[in-house]
Amino acid sequence: MSVSIVAISAGLGEPSTTRMLADKVVASARERLRDVSVEIVSLREFAHDITDAALTGFASARLQHVYDQVAAADALIVAVPIFKVSYPGLFKSFIDAMDADAIIGKPVLLAATGGTARHSLAIDMALRPLFSYLQAFIVPTGIFASPHDWGSSGEHGLQRRIDRATAELASMLGGGGTGRTREDEIDLFSDTMLSISNPRDS
Repeated sequence: MSVSIVAISAGLGEPSTTRMLADKVVASARERLRDVSVEIVSLREFAHDITDAALTGFASARLQHVYDQVAAADALIVAVPIFKVSYPGLFKSFIDAMDADAIIGKPVLLAATGGTARHSLAIDMALRPLFSYLQAFIVPTGIFASPHDWGSSGEHGLQRRIDRATAELASMLGGGGTGRTREDEIDLFSDTMLSISNPRDS
């Protein structure tokens, strides 16, 4: 069975750690899903179209094509940067211009980057409520990457979180729920988790 995924990267910079994270999540998803097609969309490339849609209420043809891809996809991967504990306005404007019923029941894997590990709760406090409102089927494991996770000491912990989340996504797409059990461990002692407990190092 062929599976289609749209990966949305809301990174504003070029290069972008948010896009880097999206690429790593996509690579992991490809390993877990045998017959999968993935379209990666960088919202930065549609910034003017998104702004125009917010002002006029109408999406341009190229932006509407993205919305059509999102609606037709079997699942979404969403990666956003976090500023001041929330996602950027460009991403919110993209969501605001999207049909409110477009992703009802669709599996969505949430990922985020931030300049400090103190932003890690933004996945649960900002992103999950948004996609719950949109009635999406949210993958339980969210992926947050702080600067600690890009170094050699933290990269393995980040990859483990990515692999766990994409395994859940693959299981959900296969009709097996999350595939998780109560015996599964969470990496409470990763660099990201430890840096939260010692914010002076963040």
